[in-house]
Amino acid sequence: MEEQSRTDKNILRKGIKRLVICLVLMFLGPTLVHLTLSNDDKPLYIPLLIVSILLCILAIVMLFIGLNTIMDSMFKRNN
Repeated sequence: MEEQSRTDKNILRKGIKRLVICLVLMFLGPTLVHLTLSNDDKPLYIPLLIVSILLCILAIVMLFIGLNTIMDSMFKRNN
């Protein structure tokens, strides 16, 4: 008998949460980059620029992790 593969709902839920976090970071990072670059005479220019670039990188990483988690929930077989 062949088992039907089903989507693991708990892993799918975890992947969707990661994509929601990614969505928030996708708006927060570039907005902070724009605000930082428009105020380059402020004393916190360099630290804010570093934090905003890290947020942009984290958004990309969370996108790949979230999509990988969703793909795992759909196509991996539990033995």
